[in-house]
Amino acid sequence: MAPTWLDQLERNLEERLNAFLRSNPQQEQLLREQHLRDRQQDLQRRRAQLQEQAEEHRRQLLALASEVRDWQARCSRARAAGAKDLAGRAEAHVQSLMDQGRQLWGELEGLGQQFQDLNTQLNQLQHTAAKQQQGRSLEEDWALFEAKQELEELRRRQGFS
Repeated sequence: MAPTWLDQLERNLEERLNAFLRSNPQQEQLLREQHLRDRQQDLQRRRAQLQEQAEEHRRQLLALASEVRDWQARCSRARAAGAKDLAGRAEAHVQSLMDQGRQLWGELEGLGQQFQDLNTQLNQLQHTAAKQQQGRSLEEDWALFEAKQELEELRRRQGFS
């Protein structure tokens, strides 16, 4: 199948970008750094979402535990009063609540594992960023500084910031 005009345009733009980056290594470095920052921000955003979900699960578990205690007390009262049928239904309800609690607990453990995985990824990104910083010379840092200044000036002139 022949490439579409969109595929050709994409390939052409990709070639131009690669040529530009080859002739401007400081811009390539800026692009890599921006990619790292974007990735870190994305991971931090996902981490915050996981924390919110975990907190919601904890609230639900606490509410469920309270409800289990209440129904266990009701079950005991029904048994003490000789209402075996009602006590049996209450016990079944307690068991259902306990099953919900186990499911929530499992989900909370899963969120904890995801949180640990995200922390590992964040630590790796921070380590990578630190290595990139250490590996640059003063000249490279100065070139990056100038490139950033030029980029900001272009953005101001174009009305982007």
